Amino acid sequence: MQQKNIAIIGGGPAGIEAAASLSQLGHQVSIIEKEEQLGGHMKLMHNLFPDKRPAAEVLQEMLSNIKNDKIKIYTKTQVSDCKRDNNNRFELKTDNGKTITADALLMASGYKLFDATRKEEYGYGIYKGVINSFELEAMLKNNALKNVKGEVPQRVIMLHCIGSRDEKSGNHYCSKVCCVTAVNSAIEIKRQHPETEVFCFYMDIRMFGPYYEELYREAQEKWKVTFVRGKISEAASNLDGEIQIKAEDTLIGKPLHMKTDLLVLMCGMEADTDEPIAKQLGIERGENRFFKSADNYTKYNHTNIEGVFTAGTCTAPMNINDTIANARAAAISIHKYLETQTENVNS
Repeated sequence: MQQKNIAIIGGGPAGIEAAASLSQLGHQVSIIEKEEQLGGHMKLMHNLFPDKRPAAEVLQEMLSNIKNDKIKIYTKTQVSDCKRDNNNRFELKTDNGKTITADALLMASGYKLFDATRKEEYGYGIYKGVINSFELEAMLKNNALKNVKGEVPQRVIMLHCIGSRDEKSGNHYCSKVCCVTAVNSAIEIKRQHPETEVFCFYMDIRMFGPYYEELYREAQEKWKVTFVRGKISEAASNLDGEIQIKAEDTLIGKPLHMKTDLLVLMCGMEADTDEPIAKQLGIERGENRFFKSADNYTKYNHTNIEGVFTAGTCTAPMNINDTIANARAAAISIHKYLETQTENVNS
């Protein structure tokens, strides 16, 4: 097959892995990333579950696979306009004056973390002792877990399902990775600071992947993390900077009042609906606002627009393993599509 050009919007793990696979299949690839560096949210992660391998190490290995002359990388770049030319190819105009022509387009634009300020009852953005899951990751990554006094916290409370399975937030779906992220982070807190008490408040523990359930057991049996089935109704700060919470243990049906040095909100994934090219092309979205697949079984990476494909968490919440696998599947789908296009031209 004649060499084809594919434009990938998004340089996170899905975009990186898809680019590597497409270049191995002989195609020219352009990665268009709005941030200064590739890697997406993965740049912020400390270690990955279930084997606790450093995220930076995995990302570096993935980046090494796209260092070849078939891949062009455009960082600090956004697509401002997209149309099809007379040969049915995509012509992309960027905000810095570049024109990129492609035979197929892959949306790998990722997700956005739920904005915890929308849940005012937890005090995020109001009290310094309330942080989100990525802010915790940054502390753990730098071995710098601190409370508002600059001290190692004596107690950390983690609250699951912020912005997921939440009718008031408009998100009825499960974000899939929040539970295991909390368990993984709880273990890391105990590993770095064995004296710190860690509590996880949850609605249901949903451990979807291989070895995830074992990780949950390890957190309880080896690291003595305490899991409380219940929802925190309110959080407020006292004069010492501690966070006071009101909650209910739904297993025993009794209210709880606790203090903590640090309240961590495990925020879910939301679709990034601000992608202008998706709106311009008319890519359909599902009820959960993520990109809708043409068929959930046989054309998962296809969209309603011919020649436009998706990969990774722009389609649904995924962990890194699933994102990589999905990106490889997208590359195969694009390759098959381009083969068919070539056959049609030659016939």
